[in-house]
Amino acid sequence: MAEVPSGLLEACVVVGAPSDKLRDVYQFQQQSKLTELPLLEAEVLQVHAPPFVSKETSQVIGPAFSRVQRRKSFIKKKKRDHAADALSNGETAHRAEASSTTEDISVPKDLDLIALPQLCFPGGLQLANEQREDSYHFLVFTDLFGNRTHGVVVQYYRAVQSCQEGVVQNGHRWNSSKTRLYTPFAVCVISKFPYYNALRDCLSCLLVQLRPARQADFEETIKEFSAKLSLVPLPPPGQLHMSFSLRPLQIVLPSREDPDSPVIDIDLHLPFLCFSHTTLLQVLSCLLQEQRLVFFSADWARLTLVAESLLLYLQPLSWQQPYVPVLARGMLDFLMAPTAFLMGCHISHFEEVAAETEDLILVNVDDDIIQSSCSETLNLPAVPLAAAESFMSRAECLQLHYDLEVCHLGAGTDANVLRCQRRDWQRRLNTQIQNIALELVVNIFRGVQDFLNHEHRVFNSEEFLRTREPADQPFYKKVLDTHIFHSFLRDRLNRKRDTFSRMEQTTRNQAHRNRTMTETPRRPPMSELSRSGYSSYTSPDNRLSKRLGASLPNLEQPASDTMSAISLNRPASLRKMTPDTGLKSPQTPVKVFRLPEFPPPLAYHYVQNYYSDMVASLGKAINAASPDESALLARYHYLRGLVNTVSNRRLDALEDFQSLYKTDSDIFPSQMVKSLVDSLPEAERLQADRRPELKRLISRVKRDQERERAQNGNGHEEGAVKRFQLPKKYMQLEEFVKCVQESGIVKDQGTIHRLFDALTVCLPVSVLEHIEPTECVFKLSSSVKTSRGVGKIAMTQRRLFLLTDGRPGYVEVAQYRDLEEVKVSSAPFLLLRIPSLKLRVRGRKEAFEANLKTETELWNLMVKEMWAGRNMADQHKDPQYMQQALTNALLMDAVVGSLQSSKAIYAASKLAHFDRIKMEVPMMVPKTTAETLKHKINPSLELAAPQAVDVLLYTPGQLWVSVSGGKVMVFDASSWSLTHTCHVGNARLNCMLGVDKDQVWMGSEDSVIYIISMVAMVCNRQLTEHRAEVTGLALDTDKYSLSAALAERSGAREELWSVCMDSGEVCIWHIKDTMKPFQRVVLQDCTGCYCMIKVKNQVWVGGVARSSTKGKIYIVDTERHQVLKELHGHNDKVTALCSAEDRYILSGADKLDGKIAIWKVE
Repeated sequence: MAEVPSGLLEACVVVGAPSDKLRDVYQFQQQSKLTELPLLEAEVLQVHAPPFVSKETSQVIGPAFSRVQRRKSFIKKKKRDHAADALSNGETAHRAEASSTTEDISVPKDLDLIALPQLCFPGGLQLANEQREDSYHFLVFTDLFGNRTHGVVVQYYRAVQSCQEGVVQNGHRWNSSKTRLYTPFAVCVISKFPYYNALRDCLSCLLVQLRPARQADFEETIKEFSAKLSLVPLPPPGQLHMSFSLRPLQIVLPSREDPDSPVIDIDLHLPFLCFSHTTLLQVLSCLLQEQRLVFFSADWARLTLVAESLLLYLQPLSWQQPYVPVLARGMLDFLMAPTAFLMGCHISHFEEVAAETEDLILVNVDDDIIQSSCSETLNLPAVPLAAAESFMSRAECLQLHYDLEVCHLGAGTDANVLRCQRRDWQRRLNTQIQNIALELVVNIFRGVQDFLNHEHRVFNSEEFLRTREPADQPFYKKVLDTHIFHSFLRDRLNRKRDTFSRMEQTTRNQAHRNRTMTETPRRPPMSELSRSGYSSYTSPDNRLSKRLGASLPNLEQPASDTMSAISLNRPASLRKMTPDTGLKSPQTPVKVFRLPEFPPPLAYHYVQNYYSDMVASLGKAINAASPDESALLARYHYLRGLVNTVSNRRLDALEDFQSLYKTDSDIFPSQMVKSLVDSLPEAERLQADRRPELKRLISRVKRDQERERAQNGNGHEEGAVKRFQLPKKYMQLEEFVKCVQESGIVKDQGTIHRLFDALTVCLPVSVLEHIEPTECVFKLSSSVKTSRGVGKIAMTQRRLFLLTDGRPGYVEVAQYRDLEEVKVSSAPFLLLRIPSLKLRVRGRKEAFEANLKTETELWNLMVKEMWAGRNMADQHKDPQYMQQALTNALLMDAVVGSLQSSKAIYAASKLAHFDRIKMEVPMMVPKTTAETLKHKINPSLELAAPQAVDVLLYTPGQLWVSVSGGKVMVFDASSWSLTHTCHVGNARLNCMLGVDKDQVWMGSEDSVIYIISMVAMVCNRQLTEHRAEVTGLALDTDKYSLSAALAERSGAREELWSVCMDSGEVCIWHIKDTMKPFQRVVLQDCTGCYCMIKVKNQVWVGGVARSSTKGKIYIVDTERHQVLKELHGHNDKVTALCSAEDRYILSGADKLDGKIAIWKVE
């Protein structure tokens, strides 16, 4: 049997007082022996769970929407003893006991019938002398694995006489003219999803039927009600809602926004009505710090609704601790649990709980009060100030009162129309509140990803704390140790694309967004630290000394020396305080699919006809939908697949799921389809194999199963998050490499090996810091005498300058690119000569000399390395050389500071990588290459080893780069900074093509074409028609092919250009004569060509050199068929070329180089 999809109903349970107890109480009341009505113990009276049984045929209705696993349970079944009139009053108790038997019933496996009666009557089952109003409240059940089930309970009163119809007492029927007695019944509808408003509306419709019903029809009415709800499927994630009719109301089931988002069928503004903004922030702070919270209210419903809303405010952070929003009066001992929890009690227990339990946070929902059980104040760190101010400013703009929204409208006469208007208003308000709450979470945890090492799954908490405001650090110290934050980190390390990551990307400030690829994200720049982590100090000396305590900031290399300073104000996302600001994605209009009218739910053939009607309605909706509405079509196919699965139309269900997979794979129900495939009988399996689409789907399901088993067998752990800690013992080379990579100091294994050779067993000491927003001070000498005065020499990534003593001042010494000579000299002092460093600067007659004494040799090594790195960066137009040179210089300083021996300078000299290369092999770039090359990008900057660039694609404003294993990186074409990263499959991509200005199509070795939305930056559609790898894509008349062929039309001449991977020549063919090429262009010093592109009147060919095995690009004139230029820009073969608006050509190289070069087209 295939896995049945989860539906709206899990179970419907009726709870009330046992009939024999009611009979006894009523008898005593009629005899005036009761001064007050007693509290009775509730018990389960009925349990209704799908699938249901037909009374006429005793056959199981096949099957309803439910994943209920069943187990046997025993509840008491009271049988009426019609011989009661033959017994005396003294034998009543014995008679009741003797007549009590048990009924073996089947109930959902996870349903706890023992605790349910208490939760349905949390204040006790109280009889009444008069009719009382119906009362609703809401429950949340949590199993041992943290899975939650939700319940909606209605308590309504029936007269005891109607409950005891036909009962004879002492030979006479009950006298209804005496005092009437009313008893409450509770009907609890249980669902896997929190459809609180919808289920409350369903119960309201049920009460309309129950009030006039006789007791004999009571059970049958509830059973039919439950059977109807079991026929309701759940809407798939997206903008398709579901509606069905339960007279007199039309019930609407809202869908989830996406597969990872929760169902929201609740009024999210209730906490804003109950709490002031200050109190609300205090409660959220307590939740983030995982305190032991207890909510109190006189209204049981308010407890759950407020608690659920608050937990939704924290999304995507998920509460991991025990959660019981309603505690019955007999469950107060739960509050003695030593762990963190969130629970709710009636306000009448407030004093008792406060007096007997310690270390609790008590929240009075009714009176807007929060305090601890030890005092009337709350001594816990508050939410960070900037985030709190933004939240309160936005919350003040919310319109929380529906009456103000509709005061200009007339009185409605249709209840369902009025309810629809209210739902639309509530949905808009919920969206605003979600955005405000999400922005609060983003502002609190902004920048966390900068301190994550994804490769080693490490979070550098100490560095993160140092970037926070001192006043906010107590809050973060508590939050960083919680389970809720650990789960949040796990999602960041898994690169989960949720609402947090989308809003964080959208609201990221301009400085962060435009940070170039030459910077390493180990630390934010000083401009951000000054706003968020370090106070401004009164004197430059203090400011400098404190900043030098930070380790390894970004190696920032501004695009120009005139780059404007970044504003020190708050981010732009905090300036405009309106509730509508938030996620910038356009809101898709909501569609509502209406289910057919319910049939008699306990007759098999009627239910089957109902499923057929639903399939027909979905078919009409699919045919009526526009082809552009792919998301809506996917959800219709999803629903029809569910219905076909439930009604055992397996092959039809597989066809729907195949259509769904091709349209929107994000909502593809993998487990259900796997179960469906496994349940196919042999005959249907043969039919499926004869249908190519179904056969392809079945093959894909099998591959996914094998891949899942392989991953499980390899023991991949995606849940672990480690905190980086400095080692406290000696390490071997492998451990040292891992530790340095986890720290984020440097990832290149070659550099780490050189550092290990230099340090042996010692660790580097970091002495780096910034002095202004755009530069960092990485080295500061002791106070020395120089030719420009007395002071401290400071080294940044761009220059050397003198920080003069006495009255602090700035004297520039030199920029690295202006140096002409660096050498160790000596300066006379009395009868001695003191070692000094002498620098000659271009354009200055006098040399700069500094008496650095014992520091001279170290400064000589560091300045020479920086000088060599600057020259190489300028020649190769590659800022990474400067970054690597700075890293080497810092490691030299660390080596000398760690060893403290006579051999320290010799050890540090091993790290002089660029200076040694300059001395051994001149690194001059050919003039032609230097004039044409404009810039370089390194997509593998944060990886341990370079990755091959497989495909390049330019779309207006963006560069798409495919590297190994289906990884796609998107760069901003204005700053060449990385903006997005996504994965499509696990195989290499062969080609990419921009389509319709909002899509990028990608052909893969796994035979799939992946379609990525440029707006959402996610792959939501796949084309699987190909049987082998996709090697090329074409649109209209433009030809693209990985066989390296190019068609050109020039007037009457039609030519085809081709190259081969094992040949160093370009063959040119006539289109009309393909017998042999009419022209061959020999490419000098070339062993093979891998890519080719035409731009203007040139053809650019990417290949590999014969003599050096380095990449070369040949520019061939299309008219004269001659090589115009040879460009040397890569250390490995050129594998990809693309054009950017015919002004620039971008080239990518294989894995030994892994860089992208940007060339100017002349």
